[in-house]
Amino acid sequence: MSEVEIGRAKRGTRAWAFDDVAIVPSRRTRDPRDVATTWKIDAYSFDVPVMAAPMDSVVSPETAIEIGKLGGVGVLDLEGLWTRYEDPSQQLNEIAKLKPEQAIARMQAIYAEPIKPELIRDRIAQIRAAGVTVAGALSPQRTAEFSKDVVAAGVDLFVIRGTTVSAEHVSRNCEPLNLKQFIYELDVPVIVGGAATYTAALHLMRTGAAGVLVGFGGGAASTTRKVVGIHAPMATAVADVAGARRDYMDESGGRYVHVIADGGLGTSGDIVKAIACGADAVMLGSVLARANEAPGQGWHWGQEAFHPELPRGHRVEVGTSGSLAQILHGPSSSADGSTNLVGALRRAMATTGYSDIKEFQRVEVVVAPYGA
Repeated sequence: MSEVEIGRAKRGTRAWAFDDVAIVPSRRTRDPRDVATTWKIDAYSFDVPVMAAPMDSVVSPETAIEIGKLGGVGVLDLEGLWTRYEDPSQQLNEIAKLKPEQAIARMQAIYAEPIKPELIRDRIAQIRAAGVTVAGALSPQRTAEFSKDVVAAGVDLFVIRGTTVSAEHVSRNCEPLNLKQFIYELDVPVIVGGAATYTAALHLMRTGAAGVLVGFGGGAASTTRKVVGIHAPMATAVADVAGARRDYMDESGGRYVHVIADGGLGTSGDIVKAIACGADAVMLGSVLARANEAPGQGWHWGQEAFHPELPRGHRVEVGTSGSLAQILHGPSSSADGSTNLVGALRRAMATTGYSDIKEFQRVEVVVAPYGA
């Protein structure tokens, strides 16, 4: 990869965001009805390669069930309002009505309520009773504390999600989570991240993870780049982690680890380009927060927004663009890439002549900075 001289003492690698790349049509086209968007990870199959991000503005037990029925998988934040309050309707209504200058401080107070293991059990049971795949997420800091409750409740996919997650966390103050040992001892597949570099992803793959989330500070509600100066342009990050997957397959004798783009996915075109760069699936936040059913009521926020010491995110107003069914499967009444996400993916695959997700990862991509 080419380097750019920043100054005499520092050089940096040139990286690309989704806005900087585009896919190129090939010599063949297909009927969109002949295109398959199915995705399978471990023993679980989905009609669409979509995970709903574990954010309280996006996923409630009810929306997790609805997303599951629509062919994807909703990941419930097991450190969110649904595991802190028996009925978080009051808290959600309050967050939606907060003035901007009050939002972070008040959200810190709301999320100071302790997590209750019995609510973890009840929320997972509610989703399981609907007959859809159950996915729940914990941060690395809470995984050791609550993982037994999560597994005992019957989760199908265990997600360990943080702003960044490494296989080599070092601490003088506490015993860090041993990811390799933890994953080895679990009976359920684990998806872990975020990771944004080849090396970090390769180390996570070596822990035995079934999937790696790719992203760092690229979401609509994140201010990580402003607060701590860290950011990973997503096209390059996904392609680098896909390279780690290829090399890990050789190293492990054929074990395939799924790459899941998580961040910077604001439109259907971004989803298309994430898969073109090597992702097997995408994790969506702000796009699904615009659903009529979304618990955020037109607002969107992540865990970084209410961090007790260093908030690195905002509560942002995203509005509404339709039902979950319309957002995922259409029909669309707008041309901004906010609805019929799966239809757009099918159209892109058909236009470039590819019949399934794995084939589409081989599509030609060009660097074409937006507006250039």
